Amino acid sequence: MTTKSIGVAVVGCGTVGGAAAKIIIDDAREIAARTGVELQLLHIVDRSYARVDELGITEGTRTPDFAMVCADPNVDVVVELVGGLTAAKSIIEQALRAGKHVVTANKALLAHHGTELLSLAADNGVCIGFEASCGGGIPIIRALYDGLAANRIDAIYGIVNGTCNFILTEMIHHGADYPTALAQAQRAGLAEADPTLDVSGVDSAHKIAIMASLAFGVDIEFESIPVSGIDSLDLQDVLYASRLGYAVKLLAIADRRKNGVMLHVRPAFIAKEHPLAWVSGPFNAVSVYGSTTGHTMYYGRGAGGRPTGSAVVADIISLGLGAIPAVYHGSPALRGATTKAQIIPISERESRYYLRIMVADSPGALADITGIFGRYGISIASVHQDEPADSDNGGSTAPVPVVVVLHTAKEQDVLAARDRINALESTAEVSSVIAIVDEHEEDLSSH
Repeated sequence: MTTKSIGVAVVGCGTVGGAAAKIIIDDAREIAARTGVELQLLHIVDRSYARVDELGITEGTRTPDFAMVCADPNVDVVVELVGGLTAAKSIIEQALRAGKHVVTANKALLAHHGTELLSLAADNGVCIGFEASCGGGIPIIRALYDGLAANRIDAIYGIVNGTCNFILTEMIHHGADYPTALAQAQRAGLAEADPTLDVSGVDSAHKIAIMASLAFGVDIEFESIPVSGIDSLDLQDVLYASRLGYAVKLLAIADRRKNGVMLHVRPAFIAKEHPLAWVSGPFNAVSVYGSTTGHTMYYGRGAGGRPTGSAVVADIISLGLGAIPAVYHGSPALRGATTKAQIIPISERESRYYLRIMVADSPGALADITGIFGRYGISIASVHQDEPADSDNGGSTAPVPVVVVLHTAKEQDVLAARDRINALESTAEVSSVIAIVDEHEEDLSSH
């Protein structure tokens, strides 16, 4: 087999960068035998080389000046793994202008500046590989632009943050409240000391922005995505979900509609029998609806050094094989040649809903609530009310939880009804409003 040599520079040798470098060094011979691509680690650029020493990496020049990388004609691919927006953007721009392909796992940068950077890459006749940005070791990006190329992608449903999924698994299966589950995730090394980026849903939003932009061929303004996380999720709602036959998951969803694209990230109920409901611990999964395949699902480790490093190296190999450049040539989205997405407000979304309402245990209270839903044209599927704790002792005036499950309704109507219910004298508060997600119905008859 004829081999092609690819010179690589790794910029940022932390957890992922170190793992990618080790894969390049340790598996180079096997990769060359299997793919015909010979990987050569030529440069490592980092602020501190402690991780390099820790891993025992001796290959590659420890290069203090990134300009030397750009000037080296033997470097074919620059791997950017420093993270953040400012320095990383500058590194990628310099590499692209120097005619180097770039591989990155930087989801935040791509979510905010992806179209701009892809356009710059196209202008300079090079490509950006970003498989590692969305699903760690899950090859979801390649599935969207290559494996599902015969499809019009109509919907994406993703569990794409391992920290959140671990926390929710602890709440679902062990009855832990949110603070306890978060502490367990931190002890397990699955949550940062400051977990805000993960638990707020922003990390998941970065990933769905990238996937939706690629799948739908549009430029998505990141700030237009409604995002809510799991940090305010109450254990009571997790337990009620289980009783009703659902699991709570932080879902990143993108739907193609006739009048635009609907995107959001938030906790939602999903039926226990759905494959996404079974995704547990730090694992990720993405379900994609294609016009000819129907639903396909991609599952695996969504974070960690070796899974993400594997995705980085896979992109380098694809660049060496010419696979990524070939796809870029035919894909407007991968060249940054897209138009702004028409984002449909989340208030227009139609779904089933779960509400937990704290209501005074008094005659007529429930009738007032159902009457308000009726005035907004919202049909009730079921109502669940537990007996007050002291019902055997002469009744209670303390509020009791009433769980209402609604048939499909528009979100703006549900929220308007919620506000009216909150104003009732018999209502302490509507504690929770959570969407019940039903995946895109399969209809392959016309394809």
